[in-house]
Amino acid sequence: MTNAELNVVTGAFSHTGKHIARRLLAMGQRVRTLTNQPGRASPFGGEVEAFPFHFDRPAELARTLSDATTLYNTYWIRFACGRTTFEKAVANSRTLLRAAEEAGVRRIVHISITNPSEASPLP
Repeated sequence: MTNAELNVVTGAFSHTGKHIARRLLAMGQRVRTLTNQPGRASPFGGEVEAFPFHFDRPAELARTLSDATTLYNTYWIRFACGRTTFEKAVANSRTLLRAAEEAGVRRIVHISITNPSEASPLP
């Protein structure tokens, strides 16, 4: 049984999250990911557990976050697409952060887009 802390990284199979997960694994930490594609091939073999976001089931999302010390949140959208809007992404982020609080996650590291501007034509 390992004493390594459990870290949850959103999107560990995508660009930013993959680099965070790789670094944590190299440090001997345990990693779990939340993803929109839990069946996607993992670049980490079986080293990273994958679970769906479950924004529509906050209690289940909180259970997925239970026992985690740190949540590395890379969840965001670049452009609105179909039913995925910026407003929905903000609501999903709020759900995720409330679930982390409910689960007792002690530390949240939020990675956001760089250089946001109120002058941007995007929401």
